[in-house]
Amino acid sequence: MADTLAPVVRTTTRLPLLDVLRGAAILGTLMTNVWIFASPGSEWSVLQGGMEVPDALADPSAANIAETVFRFLADGKFLALLTVLFGVGLAIQFDSAARRGEPWPGRYPKRAAFLFVEGTVHFVLVFAWDVLMGYAVTALLVAWLLARSEKVRRVAMWTAGGLHLALIGLLTLDAMARPDGTPKTPDPAAVDLYAHGSWPAQVAFRLEHFLILRIEPVFSFGLLVFLFLLGVRLHRAGAFTATADGRRIRNRLAAWGLGLGLPLNAAATLGGGDFFLLGRYGAAPLLALGYIGLVGIALDRLWIPAAATRALGSVGRTALSCYVAQNLLCMLLCYGIGLGLADRPAGSGPWWVMGLWAGVSLVLAAGSWLWLRRFDRGPLEALQHAVLSPRRRSPA
Repeated sequence: MADTLAPVVRTTTRLPLLDVLRGAAILGTLMTNVWIFASPGSEWSVLQGGMEVPDALADPSAANIAETVFRFLADGKFLALLTVLFGVGLAIQFDSAARRGEPWPGRYPKRAAFLFVEGTVHFVLVFAWDVLMGYAVTALLVAWLLARSEKVRRVAMWTAGGLHLALIGLLTLDAMARPDGTPKTPDPAAVDLYAHGSWPAQVAFRLEHFLILRIEPVFSFGLLVFLFLLGVRLHRAGAFTATADGRRIRNRLAAWGLGLGLPLNAAATLGGGDFFLLGRYGAAPLLALGYIGLVGIALDRLWIPAAATRALGSVGRTALSCYVAQNLLCMLLCYGIGLGLADRPAGSGPWWVMGLWAGVSLVLAAGSWLWLRRFDRGPLEALQHAVLSPRRRSPA
């Protein structure tokens, strides 16, 4: 929309909920990604059968139960939560432009392009399963939709969601119809690459398999659009504000998200590998909404200790920096180019992986808190601001 927007009047006070949720989403995505770094073949193992969850029913050992619960609570849920929050952030930027009387999308395409470049660098140099590139492309479409009518956004949202559900439904039916074949095993060459290969060799591997390693944001594009627009709707409904309406929305999100999300995700998990896509890309976003409501209720009722709120809020305020930093730390800790932990703790079960997640999370929480005591923004956030902020001309 080229015309200047009318100012938006804000009448509510925002909770620290958004920063806490962002912090939880960042550390929650690590709960899933840490298993990739710790698996033989790492990034390639996602496509080669190296990421299967143990069957806790067949072998109900403490290690299997702990790993199953840990991965059940995280897989797909925090990624969906992060996606919703990205849509919320986009809506906040739209409102900010409107209050200043600036045209929309204005400079936002430059911000999306910068995010895409950041994601590309992150993908090539650090971690193949980057989310930033997909978010940048989705944000361009949603930014355009924000300047359209509510009816257009509603149609786009439900159309994207319906097409996505149809796609994963068809793929799930196809998986169920296929006869059980030989179980996939990690590619020995990929296992050796991440355990003993050089960093330039890993970079070359990602570039060589660029298309297949970028399949997730392509496959889930409809879901990304749906969750972005859902975040916009939640923001405009006041779901994150300290009002009676906000608390009512959070209560409903917790009731419906947990009440339906937990059993549906449990059913998908118990259904086995054939229902993996349906669980991660279908049922998981529903439970993510339950997480929003649950965290909101916990903050409303002061159930979360102040230290934990401060730590999660610090990670949330430096979300982009912490997202890249957690993957960089795991790369240096797990791959052969660093400490090579993934090739060493054989026989220790899942405990060291969960310990690795806890250790990296504590480093991020402490580091972001200390950083924000001195600076207003995280390192990458400051870089983005410096590059994208309009330059003020000096008076003649």
